[in-house]
Amino acid sequence: MSDVTAIFWDVGGVILSNGWDRAARADAAKKFGIDWEEFQDRHELASPAFETGRITLDTYLQRTIFYRKRSFTREEFTDFIFAQSEEYPESRAVLSDVAACGKYLQATINNEPLELNEHRIHQFDLRREFKAFFSSCYLGVRKPEERIYHVALAVTQRNPDECLFIDDRELNLESARQLNMRTIHFQNAAQLRRDLVASGVSINES
Repeated sequence: MSDVTAIFWDVGGVILSNGWDRAARADAAKKFGIDWEEFQDRHELASPAFETGRITLDTYLQRTIFYRKRSFTREEFTDFIFAQSEEYPESRAVLSDVAACGKYLQATINNEPLELNEHRIHQFDLRREFKAFFSSCYLGVRKPEERIYHVALAVTQRNPDECLFIDDRELNLESARQLNMRTIHFQNAAQLRRDLVASGVSINES
């Protein structure tokens, strides 16, 4: 088996909290007095286009929230969305320790709407460790579709067996494994560190 030369990371649920998941939307519905069922139905219809960059945040909000008059503004709701993102310090430390070795190309393969993705890249200085972002909003395709992994492999010019993919969702890992990529199912930072070492990845101990 080839040595690992590239490591691809999911972001939400691994390095950062999920940006706009069901729990965050439920909190938004409660905070802003939105009918949850109606909001969720509209979100499910708008989400595929939103995450693949086919509609903007403004259009998403128009379809899901501001199709009727509200007692709050778009700016207030947008600020709430952005405020849901938090860093997971322990797993971010693992990422940084791998980056410190300087041996691996590190990039993301993540599902994220454009405005939220770019906010998180800037807010948490993700360029510090990642050299490329294979995000659904840029590529027009979401995990677990195989095409997003094919693009990451083609652009980085890596063979699948020299690539390791980390994600917290098993379905996304199954698609990567079908292409012969190695995988780690993220559960917590300590487990991630152990599994990286077991995969032959060098980690600088901080």
